[in-house]
Amino acid sequence: MRMIALIDYGSGNLHSAARALRVASNNAKKTREIRITADPDAIANADRIVLPGVGHFADCAENLRARDGLVEALRQTVMQRGVPFFGICVGQQLLATRGLEDGETPGLNWLPGDIDRITPGDDLAVPHMGWNELALRQDHPVLAGLGDDPHVYFTHSYAYRDPAQSDIAATTEYGETIIAAVARDNIFATQFHPEKSQHVGLQILSNFVLWNPS
Repeated sequence: MRMIALIDYGSGNLHSAARALRVASNNAKKTREIRITADPDAIANADRIVLPGVGHFADCAENLRARDGLVEALRQTVMQRGVPFFGICVGQQLLATRGLEDGETPGLNWLPGDIDRITPGDDLAVPHMGWNELALRQDHPVLAGLGDDPHVYFTHSYAYRDPAQSDIAATTEYGETIIAAVARDNIFATQFHPEKSQHVGLQILSNFVLWNPS
């Protein structure tokens, strides 16, 4: 059986993400083991990789680097071998060059850019919590079949700033334009939580299960 590695580094919403991936795999009619793991050997043998994340960028980055061999296993599997990768919330932010929450913290620098505080204006609350409409910027397979006016669930205070324009897969409006998804080659990642986004989120995860980047 093929396996999706859901990365456990003490900073993710693991169980709800695992449940959503199981439903999405069933919807896609693809039997997949969903393995919660930080084992470099398991990651090396995964069919797909999902990196969740909630909380503070610096804490998540520290936790990720504290697991022996984890960052290198992710780099080899995703960046060198081209295994499909999905980052969720802070799992997306960690792909950036650096996070600017309470100082400067290096990210993985897979998709260059900064993670900085959103500034929607005085009439809108931070954190940004709730449902917002996606504006698709790429004709990407993971974003296929979402229907008209797809809405997804956000909970965050920070987001991508100044990535490559070609890496922006979707945006949303919340007093400013917020980058909602980024993508390049075999990497796809969202600022929103697909596991909390009901049928649209499950469609995105099912698309990821079926996705075969060329």
